[in-house]
Amino acid sequence: MDVVAMNALLARQKAAHLRDGEPSAQKRIDRIDRAIALLVDHSREIQDAVNADFGSRSPEATAFTDVAGSIGPLKHAREHVAKWMRPERRKPSPAILGLFGAKAEIRFQPKGVVGIISPWNFPVNLTFAPLAGVLAAGNRAMIKPSEFTPATSELMARMFASAFDEEEIAVVTGGAEIGQAFSSLAFDHLIFTGATSIARHVMRAAAENLTPVTLELGGKSPVILGKSADISVASARIMNGKTLNAGQICLAPDYVLTPRESLEPFVAGAQAAVAQMFPTLKDNPDYTAIIAQRHYDRIKGYVDEARAKGARVIELKPEGEDLSQQEHRKIAPTLIIDPTDDMKVMQEEIFGPVLPVKTYGGIDEAIGYINGHDRPLGLYYFGADKAEQEKVLASTTSGGVTVNDVIFHVAQENLPFGGVGPSGMGAYHGQDGFREFSHAKSIYTQIKADKPLQQMRPPFGPGIRKYLEAQIKR
Repeated sequence: MDVVAMNALLARQKAAHLRDGEPSAQKRIDRIDRAIALLVDHSREIQDAVNADFGSRSPEATAFTDVAGSIGPLKHAREHVAKWMRPERRKPSPAILGLFGAKAEIRFQPKGVVGIISPWNFPVNLTFAPLAGVLAAGNRAMIKPSEFTPATSELMARMFASAFDEEEIAVVTGGAEIGQAFSSLAFDHLIFTGATSIARHVMRAAAENLTPVTLELGGKSPVILGKSADISVASARIMNGKTLNAGQICLAPDYVLTPRESLEPFVAGAQAAVAQMFPTLKDNPDYTAIIAQRHYDRIKGYVDEARAKGARVIELKPEGEDLSQQEHRKIAPTLIIDPTDDMKVMQEEIFGPVLPVKTYGGIDEAIGYINGHDRPLGLYYFGADKAEQEKVLASTTSGGVTVNDVIFHVAQENLPFGGVGPSGMGAYHGQDGFREFSHAKSIYTQIKADKPLQQMRPPFGPGIRKYLEAQIKR
């Protein structure tokens, strides 16, 4: 589809939005139900398509993250949308107007047509999860899925075409040039999930139309192991998060800060956790491959550079298993101990199963290190020291936090999910997603009696002067 066709499609959706007006709760629920049915009815096809795109990703991982992980947000929206749609009453000001009968409220109005640019790492979930808020808010949608997952993108195009008219939801497939053109369309709102480097171009293109944007990005999400942390539990949970989708997650723990005395116990715990989850790697369908050769080469390059610069590199793989000769692009979970900041592994988002581990002396040192870098999408603290935990929470800024685990805050539909600064802007999930994709329209209804308002009009007299004297004071 070229730019002309995309613009024509957008114009049709906008015209349909004006023609049909604001959809009722029942209409929104119908659209949500159709989206849920697509996921249920095509679950096996989704698992097969994602596996084909990755080369190796287990059906259970896809069913968990992309299918069930998408149905949950849609069901949550279905359950609550009627309540979310209710006008929100506010108190008029000055308060005396309320006493005379003035009213103030906010009505949540559909924005119109929302563009969704979804990434390759969870291609279905990161299309359908934002769609839950988009549909609940009463919008229509145009979707541009990733060209790195062509089988899944084509499947989603067929899925949506089977259940939705193009005036409701349409899918646009194609490469980077189509994505660039898509981001330049005059949407009423645009959500992009992906790399910070690409987000700069997306935001620049959207600015030409003053299109509001939600950017869900990433960055280097740190883990702080407190001195009070249960290292055995923490290492198992960290490595579970790091090996899920082979670390190809925007919220994957990107590096660990550990007390010096906890370093070797953490290494041992990580080794034990990976061995328990993945007795083998090479031919194990539970262990995900890297999506593409260029990403495989990039991640291997981080490890090679760190080793060349003297870092201690620990590959967590079964003894004797050779991953250099394999059908798929699998990289063993790898620890890089005490890397230096001149290494690329400490400068760029890893997006793979490589985990740098740095040591620190006191908690202030760990906090200072985090605050010396870009604000991350996620931050993870492990420990039983409530005072230390509160210090970390109060002294750092991140999109979200999970305490005593990693990633889990993204699964909470009652918490907004989003980044801050280079890790993103805006947030969605649950009611926060409904509001993100709605226009909050302020409505004030004036009092019926005109006499109380006359003192604010010329000619000004003692009444307005007395009122102003009462207002202009400390």
